Amino acid sequence: MKRPVIVLTGGGTAGHVSVNEALIPEFIEKGYEIHYIGSHDGIEKELIKDGHREVTYHAIQSGKLRRYFSMKNFTDPFRVGTGVLQAYSILRKVKPEIIFSKGGFVSVPVVLAAKLAKVPVVVHESDVTPGLANKLALPFSKHIFTVFEQTLDYVQAGKATCTGAVIRPEIFQGDRKEGLRIAGLTGEKPVFIIMGGSQGSAMLNNAIRKEMDTILDHFEIIHLCGKGNIDESLEQTKGYTQFEYVTEGLPHLLAASDYAVSRAGSNAIFELLSVLKPMLLIPLSASQSRGDQLLNASLFKSLGIAHVIEEEGLVDIPMLDLLTSLTEDTDKLVSNMRKVSQTKSPEKMADLILSYKN
Repeated sequence: MKRPVIVLTGGGTAGHVSVNEALIPEFIEKGYEIHYIGSHDGIEKELIKDGHREVTYHAIQSGKLRRYFSMKNFTDPFRVGTGVLQAYSILRKVKPEIIFSKGGFVSVPVVLAAKLAKVPVVVHESDVTPGLANKLALPFSKHIFTVFEQTLDYVQAGKATCTGAVIRPEIFQGDRKEGLRIAGLTGEKPVFIIMGGSQGSAMLNNAIRKEMDTILDHFEIIHLCGKGNIDESLEQTKGYTQFEYVTEGLPHLLAASDYAVSRAGSNAIFELLSVLKPMLLIPLSASQSRGDQLLNASLFKSLGIAHVIEEEGLVDIPMLDLLTSLTEDTDKLVSNMRKVSQTKSPEKMADLILSYKN
């Protein structure tokens, strides 16, 4: 008997893939054959093809949706059009019951193709305000799930549900000793994990590294610096370890960490919230993004569950002072975190998604 099929899509950043990764085991457990539609060269291809061999990956063309002038704005619509035709062909072949879209540029042609193929689409939005890709997808979707209650103000009434964040179960299964072993640290000083996102953050990397000597007098550092951003001159520095990006070992590294410094992407900060790590958030500036990270960080700060500093503030305030201030506020931050942590298990999220299938 042929298994039912579900198609997942989303890409561009690890945040657009992590929820899908959390759901994959649940759909397999429910007997589904899983197909993933992503780009030819996005991070989703690496994460899905290397980490989930049981999933069939399909690459399509997609264009970036820019809010600024670029000559590529004249050519990318043709790439999107090609992507729609490619996605339509895939959907006609695999015949999914439903499509789950996490957003990102590659999801747009998939959602448009789903409308043509008459396949229901469910969308997931992690940020306070919907991203451009999800805004375009909303008219063609059957339902949207949100992480924040505030997001419901930006979508059609009756077409959205706030479910909270979807957290991978393995995040809660980290072992501190194993994390310290992986990182090559002693744990004799408080440990900070520095997370600049899957692409890394030159600003954050520089801020940590320029004060390395004074910071290591007080703390140990696990530095997730992004692809291509390893500083070989620091490889043998005692109390400091660096990784381009970590997937399987992340739960152990989080367990080994006492505090976190992170960008303010929704998935990352909700994972930190779920394991009660006091965090200093340094959101992407409005000039580098649509401002979603600024909104995420502002909300977390208003709830008393994070310290926040904008990039411009790093010029005037030493990083060591910011780290020390966070440690001094530990009890208050953790107490507030315990009050507001709202998550949805992948199992329950999978059930919600499938409730909208044909």
